[in-house]
Amino acid sequence: MENTLTIIMPAYNEEESLKSFIPEVIDNCKKNSYKLIIVNDGSKDNTKEILKGFSDKEDFIKIINHKVNKGYGGAIKSGILNATTDYVVTIDADGQHNPSDIPNLFSKLKESDADMIVGSRIEEKINNYYRHVGKSIIRKFAKLVMTVPIRDINSGMKLYNTELAKKYIPLSPDTMAFSDIIALMFLNQKHLVLEEPVQIRAREKGKSTISTNTAFNTILAILSVLVLFNPMRVFLPIAFINIVFGILWGLPFLIMGRGVSNGAIITIISGILFFFLGLIADQLSMLRKERLK
Repeated sequence: MENTLTIIMPAYNEEESLKSFIPEVIDNCKKNSYKLIIVNDGSKDNTKEILKGFSDKEDFIKIINHKVNKGYGGAIKSGILNATTDYVVTIDADGQHNPSDIPNLFSKLKESDADMIVGSRIEEKINNYYRHVGKSIIRKFAKLVMTVPIRDINSGMKLYNTELAKKYIPLSPDTMAFSDIIALMFLNQKHLVLEEPVQIRAREKGKSTISTNTAFNTILAILSVLVLFNPMRVFLPIAFINIVFGILWGLPFLIMGRGVSNGAIITIISGILFFFLGLIADQLSMLRKERLK
C-alpha cells in the first residue's frame, strides 16, 4: 500500500449536492496528493452521469457504480476494499463535511500513531431536532452497554488504518449503522481511537435518508457487536435479574408453608439457562476473536 490517504465518499441520489461539493473535494485532493473514491450506491437520479464527468478529467478519482442500492455501509465497504493507500477517510456527499479538516485529522493520526481518528462534531448545530434526538439515543445506548470513550461515535467523518478496516468490515453492517459499528470494532479490539473537532455545515441541497428505522437498526447492530465481543455483558444481567426475581417471588410462599411457586421455579431455571447460554456464547466469542487476530 502507498503511504498516503484516500477519501471515500458514498453517494445516493446526491446530484444537487455533488455539483458544488465535488470541485471542493478535488481541490483538496490535488493540494494534498490524496486519492478519491466515490461510490454511486445505485442512485436513481443523475448522480452517475455527474460523477463520470469529473472522473474523466482526473486520474486520481475512481468511481464505483452499484447496480442496486446496497446501503450507506455497503457503499463505504466497496470504497475501502478498492483503496490502495495506508489510510482512508470517509466523508458524506451532502457537503456537510469540510474537506479542509482532513489534513488536520491526518496529522493528528500520524502524530499520535492512532488507528482511528473520529471527526467529532463538538459544535454541531441542531438543524433537525428529529435527527438530533435519534443520534443522542444511539450515543447514550452505546455508552450504556459498552465502554465508549468517544463522544461522537456516529460521526460519518472518520480517518482510519485501511488494513484494520478491511479486517473488520465483514463484521460491519451495510446500513447507516456502519459508522458506529466500525468504531466499536476498533475500540473492542483495543486499537487506539482518538477524537478531533471538525466543522459541520448545514445541508444546502438534497434530502437526508435518515429515519426512525436508522436509529432502531443501529441499536440492534450495537447489541450484535456486544454479543459478538462481550456476550456476558448481555446474558449475565438477564440471568441475575431472573434468579433474584425468582427467589424474591418464591420466598414468601415458602415461608408461609405453601410450598414453592411454579412461577418462581421457572424464573430461576430461566436465569440459570441464561447464565449457561452466556458461557457458551463467551466461548464462541473467544474463538471469533482469535480468528480476527
